[in-house]
Amino acid sequence: MTDTIFALATAAGRAAVAVVRVSGPATLSVVETLTGKPPKPRLAALRKLRHQGVELDEALVLRFEGPASYTGEDSAEFHVHGGRAVVEALLSALVDLGLRLAEPGEFTRRAFENGKLDLAQAEGVADLIDAETEAQRKQALGQVGGALSQRYERWRDLLVQSLAMLEAAVDFPDEDLPEEVAERARPGLRTLSAELEAALADVSRGRRVRDGFRIALVGAPNAGKSTLLNGLVERDAAIVTDTPGTTRDVIEVPLVLGGYKVLVADTAGIRETADAIEAEGVRRARAWAEDADLRLWVVDGFHVKHTVKLEEAIRPGDWLVMNKADIADASALDAAAEKWTGEGLKVLRLSARSGEAVDEVRTALADHVADALSGAEFPAATRLRHAERLREARDYLARALSEFGLEVELAAEDVRLAARALEKITGRVDPEDVLGRVFSTFCIGK
Repeated sequence: MTDTIFALATAAGRAAVAVVRVSGPATLSVVETLTGKPPKPRLAALRKLRHQGVELDEALVLRFEGPASYTGEDSAEFHVHGGRAVVEALLSALVDLGLRLAEPGEFTRRAFENGKLDLAQAEGVADLIDAETEAQRKQALGQVGGALSQRYERWRDLLVQSLAMLEAAVDFPDEDLPEEVAERARPGLRTLSAELEAALADVSRGRRVRDGFRIALVGAPNAGKSTLLNGLVERDAAIVTDTPGTTRDVIEVPLVLGGYKVLVADTAGIRETADAIEAEGVRRARAWAEDADLRLWVVDGFHVKHTVKLEEAIRPGDWLVMNKADIADASALDAAAEKWTGEGLKVLRLSARSGEAVDEVRTALADHVADALSGAEFPAATRLRHAERLREARDYLARALSEFGLEVELAAEDVRLAARALEKITGRVDPEDVLGRVFSTFCIGK
């Protein structure tokens, strides 16, 4: 028999109101024991809560009968005063009544197991709880609403229809079926193959909205990276001194630009050094910059002709930020800007210490992030797990198309495997360890 579980659904600590959730077969009995008179389903009622003759609190009580509830089971909510003693008294009473404290994500896992949500929607619930920006909120809300699942289901339906044609050709080769029945599947599979390729080309967008767009500030020591970081985030996040090599580790600072979460990293100055600690900082700086979505090369305007070996390190799409532009030689800056703009870079000028043009840099970054992460369609993947299954489906489908006209049986099996890969995203089929990993990331009470 399924346990009846409970958890505090609101944040721990002193508050005006705390909400305790209950779900499982003993819900009605528990509500009746604590209130003496359970409210009607889906109607809030004010009730005194009593346990073993002791009054615990006066609470707003709601009851939901399964399957018309979040979990699909009988469930209830107790809205009590948020003092710690009140909450602890209610939780202790629930334990006395034989209920079990819910594990992280157990309410949502029960909703998944009872068909109220698929796995992609359940992940959207977790993302919605964690949303810090408007873009994250919109993406997570769309995922909870089924935008991602509907896309996968449409692709799966196309695969199932094509599979039916292929299996007909395999199972009834001597029947009076239309000629080349298997060939009817090819156009749809080609269309789907193109859609999967386009989705994979866009696969990082959803993850970057969720996890943050990564911007690395890189360059030589004392170029002004730490000062620029402090200016962008408008606080002293990094130590600034005239001593080269002050920054030894990667300093990551989150901020919101254009409604999107961004991680800006100040990195160790890139140079050859015999100091083991600084050398490790340089190694980490290079590694972080390599994986960044955008790299800003900050250079000292006084030495713009002799900066770090940009020719070897820079790549198209990087930005060049020439610092100390207010006091450096303007002609030298003009020449450098012309050279690097021709190499496909965006070139900016500022004075990080005085704050001149920092707002312009912030605005330019906000526009760039918005352009990179906005899109007409809902992203095809918001997690690494989704991307892996999409690649798997793409590869099986490509192999199936190569087998047409040779081995229809093999093509049919690969189409079946492609459909199975998509089913794993929504949780139609998924091993227990995957489910465990997904729901363990949730907070207790959800």
